[in-house]
Amino acid sequence: MRATGFCPGHITGFFYPCPHDDVLSSGSRGAGMCVHLGARSEVALNDTGKVRASISGAEGTALVTRAAVADLLPPGVGATVDTVLELPMGSGFGMSAAGALSATVALADLLGLPRQSAFEAAHRAEIANHSGLGDVAGIMAGGIEIRKREGLPPVGEVVRLADDLDIVACVVGPRMSTAAVLRSEEDLLPRTGKECHRRLLDDPTVDRFLRLCRGFAEKSGIITEPVRRALDELDGLGPCSMVMLGNTVFAAGNLDEQEAVLKKFGPTYRLHLDLEGPRVIRRE
Repeated sequence: MRATGFCPGHITGFFYPCPHDDVLSSGSRGAGMCVHLGARSEVALNDTGKVRASISGAEGTALVTRAAVADLLPPGVGATVDTVLELPMGSGFGMSAAGALSATVALADLLGLPRQSAFEAAHRAEIANHSGLGDVAGIMAGGIEIRKREGLPPVGEVVRLADDLDIVACVVGPRMSTAAVLRSEEDLLPRTGKECHRRLLDDPTVDRFLRLCRGFAEKSGIITEPVRRALDELDGLGPCSMVMLGNTVFAAGNLDEQEAVLKKFGPTYRLHLDLEGPRVIRRE
């Protein structure tokens, strides 16, 4: 038995961690965007009782996916997972969550499990591996989303803010360790994130979301030097900010003009919002 799943990527604009003892209650509050490029995973069942997972043919790089798949498999059943990413890892596109979810939605389909099981397995794997906090919850909502209450829905609460926005993103520097930032004891990030979250809930519009993304990047102390150089070049051409958490910037507005500027800094990606969420795209 074999199935292929797809999961969109997720860009976080601002956030603050909200840990709890219960994993499904843990996560983050904030806001972000689900984008149409993401991850595709082909999952095949076998009787080895083991999980083999690879990303673009390379094994040993899919720790979150392997953990999520193992979480769902019954005793004695094994699986092979081959994942292809459409956006780079470690750059803030939520690829660890997308990789895990593209695999678990396919696996849940093969095993006759509810989709909620796929979301829960991916969320638990993200939290355990310190690779993300709110990506799985955000992906469940689609579009531009606000994570009003931390945790995986229905424990958490996520609402969709908007269905339509085109952006250009550019990777301007090396991979960033999400785990290192999440483990930081600096309290500036949560204080800034809480303020941005409150202000967006007071005025939940796309314009306010984009302004708060930049405000969070500036005030939280996360901006890196490569990101700073790119943002300085973009200023005056439309809303722009840093992708959390990665050496990546995104911009909305005159995308042709903004992309022409960004191409000097690194590879660029034209992105629009995904509204469908994780789904099975092939079953054999």
